[in-house]
Amino acid sequence: MITYHEEIVQGSDEWLSLRCGLLTASEMKLILTPTLKLASNDKERAHTYQLLAQRLTKYVEPSYSSDDMLRGKDEEIEARFLYSQTYAPVREVGFVTNDKFGFVVGYSPDGLIGEDGQLEVKSRSQKYQFETIIENAEQQTIPTDFVLQVQTGLLVTERKWCDFVSYCGGAHMLTVRVYPDLEIQERIVSAAAAFEKRIAEKIDKYHAIVKADNVRLLPTERKLYQEIRL
Repeated sequence: MITYHEEIVQGSDEWLSLRCGLLTASEMKLILTPTLKLASNDKERAHTYQLLAQRLTKYVEPSYSSDDMLRGKDEEIEARFLYSQTYAPVREVGFVTNDKFGFVVGYSPDGLIGEDGQLEVKSRSQKYQFETIIENAEQQTIPTDFVLQVQTGLLVTERKWCDFVSYCGGAHMLTVRVYPDLEIQERIVSAAAAFEKRIAEKIDKYHAIVKADNVRLLPTERKLYQEIRL
């Protein structure tokens, strides 16, 4: 079942709560390699324990927003506005989930277009923007780094296409239409299922350790600290 969380604002506490413990489109590259093989490295293991901890505690640890991330948020708004003025109206939605796989996968689209399309915007530094235009524009392809995210997004929403937008203020904005690739999506589902199985096994092991008589564990309380910026 596909669920659209229309009123949720991306980046808000409610959005973080919805994403808590879920495998999402933007993180699929951590469990599946660009060659569509199961990842087995430090990033995959770190992500396993990150989502495991979120599922056990129902808490998402705060992350730092760099200057590039803040610029990216502003440029996403600019790109969405330019796209809507040039191509088609864009409707914003906070989060989308799909549980048809036997587990839930989430996606935060940068916009929905009509009944069939969606938008994925990337804010790029100028060197990558010009590289993408030169290497991808004529072939109507997108950079390899973003293929898994876009295909997972299409898998979650089951929409017919996604317009991938590469944006850098001062350079041309590139739009490439991407369609579902069934082979890639099958690999995504398979990798996600294996990932979910690993998390479930580790959670079972954790609960067994907590109940063991020979392990010295004491419960603690979390203190929340507000970040102060000068």
